[in-house]
Amino acid sequence: EAAGAQYRFNGPKPTWRAAGFDAWASAHSFNGNKIITTGGGGMLASHDRDLIDHARKLASQARDPVSHYEHSEIGFNYRMSNILAAIGRGQLRILDERANKTRKIFEGYKARLGDLPGVTFMPEAPYGRSTRWLTVILISPDEFDARPEDILLALEAENIEARPMWKPMHLQPVFRKQLVRGGAVSEDLFARGLCLPSGTAMDDADLDRVCDIIRRCREPVHEPSAS
Repeated sequence: EAAGAQYRFNGPKPTWRAAGFDAWASAHSFNGNKIITTGGGGMLASHDRDLIDHARKLASQARDPVSHYEHSEIGFNYRMSNILAAIGRGQLRILDERANKTRKIFEGYKARLGDLPGVTFMPEAPYGRSTRWLTVILISPDEFDARPEDILLALEAENIEARPMWKPMHLQPVFRKQLVRGGAVSEDLFARGLCLPSGTAMDDADLDRVCDIIRRCREPVHEPSAS
């Protein structure tokens, strides 16, 4: 999700830098639902040439540079195919365009839904520029008069896909016996969060359709009067 995101670097000449630029290494997913994709896999980026060379070796079964198969360390078969890599290189050229589009989609949702009580959008730090890869809203049922589940079902009834927020790891059954400290924030996000359609093919008509359904979710339902 960080691919395309930026932060403001306040050096001698303040400038915008890519998220992860000053890190030892950064990892980016190219899964099918990301802002750019190769259908799977991802990318490791670093200024450390030795690290990148070693990562490439490990991803290529860690074969030693000899004519026969010989291994001095354990490796993996993680190489991306040439075809997928070519797709990825093409996608990188439109990364800024995609980020601008997902930000526009976020702003479109905010303009259409920001006036509703009980609806909160993710803020942005003044020193950062998110890609808004996925627009997520928080619903406070007491103020909005409907639950996130109600909105999800209303969208689903119109063949529009939305999803809850990711379930916190400490609530997953596989970790039920593990010691947990904290977790209240992630639990609240899971309880109130709703992921809205955010594909870059969306236009104003799509946004209007989604938002009209969401707004109708808080309209009172009038039961027919008895005759």
